[in-house]
This record gives sequence, C-alpha cells and structure tokens, in this order.
Amino acid sequence: MIAETMIARTLAATLAPAFSQTLPVGAEYVRILPEIVLSVFGMIVMVLEPLLDEEKSQKVLGLIALVGTLAGIGATWLMAQVPGLAFWNMVQVDGFSVFFHVLVIAIAAVVILSSFEYMAVQRIRAGEYYALILFGVVGMALMSSAIELVLIFIALEISSISSYVLAGFRRHEASSAESSLKYFLLGSFATAFFLYGVALMFGATGSTNIDQIGRTLQAGPIPLLAFVAVAFMFVGLGFKVAAAPFHIWTPDVYEGAPAPIVGFMSTAPKAAAFAVLLRVVFVINVPGRFWLIWVSAALSMTLGNVGALVQNNVKRLLAYSSIAHAGYLLVAFAVAPGLGTSAAMFYTAAYAAMNLGAFAVVSHFANAGERYVTLEDYEGLGRSSPLLAATLTIFLLSLIGIPMTGGFFAKFYVFSAAVKANLIWLTIIGVLNSGVGAYYYLRIIVMMYMRESRKEVPVTPVPFALRLALAACIAATLYLGIFPSRVLRYAQGSAQQLVQQALPEIPPSAPVPTVPATL
Repeated sequence: MIAETMIARTLAATLAPAFSQTLPVGAEYVRILPEIVLSVFGMIVMVLEPLLDEEKSQKVLGLIALVGTLAGIGATWLMAQVPGLAFWNMVQVDGFSVFFHVLVIAIAAVVILSSFEYMAVQRIRAGEYYALILFGVVGMALMSSAIELVLIFIALEISSISSYVLAGFRRHEASSAESSLKYFLLGSFATAFFLYGVALMFGATGSTNIDQIGRTLQAGPIPLLAFVAVAFMFVGLGFKVAAAPFHIWTPDVYEGAPAPIVGFMSTAPKAAAFAVLLRVVFVINVPGRFWLIWVSAALSMTLGNVGALVQNNVKRLLAYSSIAHAGYLLVAFAVAPGLGTSAAMFYTAAYAAMNLGAFAVVSHFANAGERYVTLEDYEGLGRSSPLLAATLTIFLLSLIGIPMTGGFFAKFYVFSAAVKANLIWLTIIGVLNSGVGAYYYLRIIVMMYMRESRKEVPVTPVPFALRLALAACIAATLYLGIFPSRVLRYAQGSAQQLVQQALPEIPPSAPVPTVPATL
C-alpha cells in the first residue's frame, strides 16, 4: 500500500502541470492536424483501391494522394497558428517542427508526382503504394514534433514499417525482395537499440520527456547510464540516416528498391531522423557526445565518397553519395546548438531538393524493369535528350556544391559553422571529401556529354507530372542557391527556440548568429 501511494503521488506530481494547462476544445487536435489529414487521405486511398479497375486506379489514386499532401501542407499552416504543447506535453508545435512538417510532406508530394509514370511502366498496383507513402509521412511528421521518447519510437515504427514494404514493391524482382528483407532485419535491430536507449534514459532520469530529461541532467551530476542511453539512441538514429558505421544496408537496399522510393527513403526518413537527433543532441545536451559525432561524421564522409568512386550502377553510386552527405550534415551536430541546428535544417532542405530530382531522372530513364541504371547507359544522353541531361546536370552540380545551387550554401554554412567552432580538422576532412565527391558526380556528366552511346537506350518523352516534379526540385535547388537568406533566417529563428529549451538560463535576448547581409 505504501509503495502504491508513493507511485500515485509521483504520477500526480508529474502529470499535474500538464493537466493544469487549459486549452480550447480542439486546439490539441489542431496541433496534430497534418497527421490527421494525411491519415484520412491514406485510408481513402485504401478504401477506393478495390473499387477501381487497375488502369483507372493508377492516376485516380495518385491524384487523391497528391491532394492529400497538399491538404497536409495547408493543415501545417493552420497548425503553425497555434504553437505550444499538446497531449500531456508529448507534442510540441514550434518553428522547428513546422519546418520539418513542410519538408517531409513536400517530399512526399514530389515523389507521388514522379511515381505516376513509374507505376504505369512497371505495372505495379497503386493503392497500397500511395497509401503507404502517406502513412509513412504521418510517422515522419510526428517524429519532428514529438518531444516524448516513447512517442518518437511509435512514430519511428510507423515510418519504418511503411518504408520496409515500399522497398520491396517490385515484387517480380528478386533484388527488390532482398532489399526489403535486409532493410527490415537490420532496421529492426536498429530500432531495438533506440528503444533500449530510451529505457536506459528513463532509468537514469526517471522521465522520457526530452525537455524534462535535459533539465534533470543539467541540475546535477550526470549518471553513467545517461551516456550509455545516448549512445544507444544514436546507434538507432544513425542507422536511419545511413551514417557510418551503420551504413552497410544502404547500397543494397537502394539498388533493389523502386527508384522513386529510393528518392523518398534517402530524404524524408532522414529529415525526420535528423529532427529527432537535433532534439536529442541539443536539448538533452549530454557532455561527451562530441567525439561520437566527430568520428561518425568523418567516417561517413570518407567511406561514402570512397565507396562511390568504384560504382558502375547509378543507384548504388547515389547510395554511397547519401552516406557521404549524412557525414556532411553530422558536422553541424558537432558545433554549438545555435549554429548547428540552423545549418543542419538548411542542409536537409537543400539535399532533399537535389537528391529527389536526381532520383526522379533516374526513375524515368531506367525504363521498364529498371534495365538502364549503369553509367554506360547514360553515354550520349546529352545528345539524345538534352533537356533531361541538363536537368540531371543541375542536380549533380548541386550535390558537388557548385555556387548558385542549394548544395553550395548547404556545405558553406555547415563548414563555416565548424570553423567558428574550431573544428578545423573535421572541416579539412569535409572539404577534401567534397573534392573526392566531385570526381564521381562529374563522371556522370562526362558520360552524358563527352561519350558516344555504344548501345541503343530508348529515351521516352517526359510526362507532365514528372515535369512538374522536376521543375519543383530545380526551383528549390536554385532558390536555395541564389536567395538562401529567407530560409536561413527561418532556420535560425527555429534554432533559437531550440537553444532556449536546451539552455533555459540564457535570456531570449541572447545573441544568435545572423545571416550575412550579402546573402
């Protein structure tokens, strides 16, 4: 009886502040409105799929899913009007969560547009495909706004299960089934690491709320269990972002999965996982995380770029490229929260635009059965399809980090933040790896413009939906490279909110790095 009374009093003391916050009826549901909207449209797609014949379902269900993503972006705007906490302090709506909501939903919209032609050419039924994309985005969006580790785990599972199934959607291909199985098995191990880290963090602090954990660790000596917990959570999230040494699954999964889904997997789940990692690293703020991130960033950049040098399959090459870019992005995690958060947010947006566009081109050029995915297949593309080659060239130049593209400012902002934090060696490793990366990106451009085609590769006209997707990616890539200041300022404002959560003793007027006036 005494133990039960103590537990009841502890729960009452913990939940009292949350229950004392009176919110208008429905305000809490507005704060998860995008997730509700996406779930509803996903269910609509699933219900309608058996009622339509296979030919009609391709476009009709795709259009419904596209409308669902647009409605989700509108719901995110409504959500942004009521910032604050919801559902017993498990969800937080702020500039940070709004940014990642818009990003992952916009990624889904572009993937759906680029999938219209792909689904018809590959003869894949559309119902489950589009529904799984929407349900996956529900989990990713919830990951960005959740500040409760158990809720983050649930959202992570929603996202992961959808990705496991989508990776094996080319059911008639053995490589696709292999891709899905490898992703599922290794992903399950990584998720178990994350969940075990959550359990250890609860044992160390008595809470699974990120804000409460941060305050508890700042208030007194940090127990050894907290360091172990952060390391375990980093292993789970490091797998999701394909950071070394947790990157082994990436090339095989990317090679076997449908090309539009590879573009989706390489951007949206990574953005959501990086959002969680930003909260874990900068709000919990456990000392000693620096060396863990430093080593992972250096390994990811080096192994990713070196591995890409010897690839002949374009999908595998871009898989190793995504490992390298995860390393560049991790550099931002090793610097101060104010600079690191804004740099990571900008890099995530820029990488999503250019990588989505590159995989959209690959999915169109691959044709039925994804037969044309080697570097030799791209020989002479500059002559046979100048517009398609020019589009891919823009994305490859952005991945290199050439000025006037989003990739340039993404790398510039991350490396300049590292220099200001005196991470000179990590910056040198990053710059040298950028030079190595330029070789294999330029190799594709050389194949397209400076080699004669040695075999017949059919190049079909680009359909309207794919043109819209490519235009959106090009516009975002160039906008972030020419006019980056607005996105940078928004990212810095969101970073300031995160810094104030991590360091409550710093007054709101404390200086935060500003964007140079010349941008």
